[in-house]
Amino acid sequence: MNQATANLAGIDIAIIVAYFLLIFCIGFYFARRGRTSTDYFLASRNVGWFAIGASLFVSNISTEHFIGLSGSGASTGLAVGHFEWWACLILLILGWVFVPFYLRSNVFTMPEFLERRFSRSCAVYLASISIIAYIFTKISVQLYAASVVLERVAGWPLWKTAIVLVIATGVYTIAGGLAAVIYTDMVQTMILITGAVILTIIGLHRVGGFEALRAAVPPDYFHMIKPPSDAAFPWTGIFFGAPILGIWYWCTDQVIVQRVLSARDEGHAKAGTIFAGFLKILPVFILVLPGIIAIALFRDLFNLGPNGEVLNPDAAYPTLILNLLPAGLVGLVLAALLAAVMGAMASVFNSASTLVTLDFYKKIRPDASEARLVNMGRIATAVMVLLGLLWVPFIHLISSQLYIYLQSVQAYISPPIAACFVFGILWPRLNAQGAITSLLTGFVLGATRFVLELRAKGGNPPSPTLAWLVDMNFLHYAIFMFVVCSLVLIVVSLMTLAPERKKLAGLTFATVDEKMDFVPITPSAQYKPAAETAREHRLNVVFSWALLLTVIGLWIYFR
Repeated sequence: MNQATANLAGIDIAIIVAYFLLIFCIGFYFARRGRTSTDYFLASRNVGWFAIGASLFVSNISTEHFIGLSGSGASTGLAVGHFEWWACLILLILGWVFVPFYLRSNVFTMPEFLERRFSRSCAVYLASISIIAYIFTKISVQLYAASVVLERVAGWPLWKTAIVLVIATGVYTIAGGLAAVIYTDMVQTMILITGAVILTIIGLHRVGGFEALRAAVPPDYFHMIKPPSDAAFPWTGIFFGAPILGIWYWCTDQVIVQRVLSARDEGHAKAGTIFAGFLKILPVFILVLPGIIAIALFRDLFNLGPNGEVLNPDAAYPTLILNLLPAGLVGLVLAALLAAVMGAMASVFNSASTLVTLDFYKKIRPDASEARLVNMGRIATAVMVLLGLLWVPFIHLISSQLYIYLQSVQAYISPPIAACFVFGILWPRLNAQGAITSLLTGFVLGATRFVLELRAKGGNPPSPTLAWLVDMNFLHYAIFMFVVCSLVLIVVSLMTLAPERKKLAGLTFATVDEKMDFVPITPSAQYKPAAETAREHRLNVVFSWALLLTVIGLWIYFR
């Protein structure tokens, strides 16, 4: 599809410049306040529910969502929205199940929690796999998606755009730490939602309303429940496989959980996850629906296959921007795109630096001062920024096809991690030997599937014996991996010695009330979170039920 780019008007450029100025002002304001490792890595553990929820949302939503969700909407309809609505429910699990353990154990990182529950080797595995995944999937995909959209819409050179985005994000992240990231995320959330909502409203108006949109596309576009044989979104994979990915991402990934660890008390932590859950309802309507609008309004601008299938779905969102928005609103939507990518990259930079500093450097230099830890965090963030810059020359090599593969990587690394966290807090009998064996088994299974899949797409299909590994839907494969890794975790644990009871104090449901005996990772980590007040508990219960019933109602309506 050949399209002209938009000529940005003066007001569009002014809006984008104002956005950058606002973000830098917030970032450098908090740079003056970070003095200890707790200040820098966990925002002084004094963040309220609104900021936590907004940061959870924008840390998750990046430009690959603008491209990927709208693209899936253009090609298959609303079914991809299952992942967004499952996230609403998984966020409730984060708040009600995992948050109490994380806050009471006083951890800074998820590998640190896994180390206390199991062993140092488990922590090293999780920290290493997380950092590698951040570098080779999150940063690269975010840069690719953002640069492609901005090149198509505004005509900005791909490599120059990527460099500016990486440096701009790195500057305020290095300076201000998690506080700068969270409070800039608040602003970015509002800009992101405002821009996306305006584009959706204009698109619906042009197409003639919601009912006219339904009439303009195939009926199955608005039916989310697909048969088990569906290649992309089988209901069996959606309702049994997607939650496994969700628990790994929303409940155990450092990028997400670090926001919750910054809460001023348990009540605000839970409320933040609930608020983020309500926000996660929106992407179906402000990102997936625009893709359907694009195919309804501008089908002739897409490359179509012999059966009418959309061959370039990633053009959906840029198509709407180029063909619907007047001057001024183009700048607002581009600011929303910038907010998405900068918010997500800032979260990755900050969380990766936290893992490097506290899970590796602090172990090597246990006597490091608070100032040295903060400086190391800034250095680690700068290194992540540099690695992001090194990706820039290779961005043009990332095709839409490889982009999809990179997104599916989480299905191949998440099951063993989810198994260890879930069963780890449920069953005290599970031990370190079972956990590390399960993690390594999952790594082998995931790597095998990924390599065979890449080879098959390159024209080297596997032997008939291994063909099922590639042919299985990736969500079904996630279920298979979860079952295998869970069995390995249980069997190996039962075949070896049980862990000492005192080591499990406060880390499992059976030992949740037992006093923990540990040395804080830093002097500033002498922290005991305030308990949830009775009023906070009542409000959190009410809004949790409201969120649960809302999601169920949406699933019933779009079944």
